[in-house]
Amino acid sequence: MTVQPDAWTLSGFGDEIDPDPAVQVAVLKALGARYIEVRSAWGVNVIDLDDEQLAELARRFAAEEMGVSAVASPIGKVNISVPAEAEVARLARVIRVAQKLGTPNIRVFSFFRDAGVEASSIRDDVMHRMRLMADLAEDEGVVLLHENEKDIYGDTPERVLDIVESVGSSSLRLAWDNANFVQVGVRPFTDGYAALRPYLDYLQVKDARAATGEVVPAGEGDGQLLETLTALRDDGYSGFASLEPHLAVAHELGGFSGPVAFGEAARAFADLLREIGVGTV
Repeated sequence: MTVQPDAWTLSGFGDEIDPDPAVQVAVLKALGARYIEVRSAWGVNVIDLDDEQLAELARRFAAEEMGVSAVASPIGKVNISVPAEAEVARLARVIRVAQKLGTPNIRVFSFFRDAGVEASSIRDDVMHRMRLMADLAEDEGVVLLHENEKDIYGDTPERVLDIVESVGSSSLRLAWDNANFVQVGVRPFTDGYAALRPYLDYLQVKDARAATGEVVPAGEGDGQLLETLTALRDDGYSGFASLEPHLAVAHELGGFSGPVAFGEAARAFADLLREIGVGTV
């Protein structure tokens, strides 16, 4: 028996809209979102926000009644050669940020490697680091959401599954990104959904074309968005759907879209959800 939810909770990467949190919030609210995913504010990465900036950000969100779905941290988006202790220390700072912003969810990655280095050769080092980070997350009562970013250890379904099952922590779960899978030659739904669904707690919404890797609005690429969303509906998914369109030139903090393209991406996603009878709140 399947359970079909009435609606999923809409969120979005605020800095894909504009560096100014005021603009970020205004656009998201206009699109019907009551939550924001925080990667940077005022052009400053979330990990580098000082205490005064963080307090101001929290104040603004509270005044606008805007919740925070997740902190989109850069943790693990570094070369595996970075000492494990250094990345755990950075995670400790991000945890403080997440707690101040009132969310338990923190996006993380599973480390890059040098060109020509086989993924298998860094596996043990990756698992060691992910275990240390999961231990800290357990102690602090937060949840790490591993994103399947291109070219990190966990960029294919098999290696993502390896991470989450080998670490085996309730504080390490998955943020699913269809477009990133496409960019490493994976058919997301066909090749990865069944195996990874038990660990999937968060949806990042973007699509891509297999031939070029170009990121496009949801449903316009090869990311099998419709199949994925339909299966999530049928599985009773009731979590966040966070818009991360990447429809303009990327900058050093991550992808960017701008208000107009972000709105186009939101409407494309809404069209897919309407097709399968799921709303957003």
